Amino acid sequence: MERFFFFIISLLLISTVAFDDSDPLIRQVVPDPEQQISTDHHHLFSLFKTKFGKAYATQDMHDYRLSVFKANLRHAKRHQLLDPTAEHGVTKFSDLTPSEFQKTYLGLNKKVLAFPADAEHAPILPTSDLPEDFDWRNLGAVTPVKNQGSCGSCWSFSTTGALEGSHFLQTGELVSLSEQQLIDCDHECDPAEKNSCDSGCNGGLMNNAFEYILKSGGVQKESDYPYTGKAGKCHFDKTKIAASVSNFSVIGTDEDQIAANLVKHGPLAIGINAAWMQTYIGKVSCPYICSKKRLDHGVLLVGYGSAGYAPSRLKEKPHWIIKNSWGPNWGEDGYYKICSGYNLCGMDTMVSAVVSTSS
Repeated sequence: MERFFFFIISLLLISTVAFDDSDPLIRQVVPDPEQQISTDHHHLFSLFKTKFGKAYATQDMHDYRLSVFKANLRHAKRHQLLDPTAEHGVTKFSDLTPSEFQKTYLGLNKKVLAFPADAEHAPILPTSDLPEDFDWRNLGAVTPVKNQGSCGSCWSFSTTGALEGSHFLQTGELVSLSEQQLIDCDHECDPAEKNSCDSGCNGGLMNNAFEYILKSGGVQKESDYPYTGKAGKCHFDKTKIAASVSNFSVIGTDEDQIAANLVKHGPLAIGINAAWMQTYIGKVSCPYICSKKRLDHGVLLVGYGSAGYAPSRLKEKPHWIIKNSWGPNWGEDGYYKICSGYNLCGMDTMVSAVVSTSS
């Protein structure tokens, strides 16, 4: 009821607010966030270009990107109204249209995941003794945030992240694994769905990638098969396998079971609807509207918290901690927080765990 009430209020605000560039809901892009500056969009665009190293080949392109940037300021303000517990504003994607952003930086090949042939249904785990807060980053199971660049390879980063964590649990060694091997060599398909093949920078699925790893024997280290951000010829060397998958499981939509599997098996590969992520800066995202079916981005679930925010009109609520693959200069040092308990943006819908590895 509380969420519904604030949703209605936000819709009324959207229908009446004038989206001028002086709206304080936009967090400014400045080296010192406390610095007070003019909110003229030309000035903001200049700061944006400096901060993110943006340059454009022609004046026409510059002017076009300025117009897109201005539209994204309004877009961020709308997001702020409908997601008031997060911070939305200028990000490194603010000169891209939503369609450009989706085409370039997202990469999940389909909306619904069928049960893969070699996966198991995750058994029901006890949940009575789960810790109140949990974060695999604090336990050494998560590599630094990586950057997929302008390649729709998010699915490969989600896959390697889950395998890196599981390998750490098995061996005590944290090894950065190769996404490029998956981009170049993995063309696995889901037989239950057409057009579901893993396709490098054109998208893929984490469970397809786990199937590939099972069949190929494993994945090399990042240092042995480095990331280029574009599809290339496969040069997988089986003598340099660093980690492999013995089994993996698909987890249902019960969030307590997701938390239990996270604690037991390490970081989990998940799909999510990234509709709110282009403008996301930080804090806990809890949007009033977000499709649970239109999954378009693969990420890594690394932990959860019992209380991520406490605005005066809302109680503190639990949240999931998600590692993204857009570099550390996006979100909260490369991470995304989304409130739990609602299957928001479909984050419960496509969840997989690597249950054992060998090396």
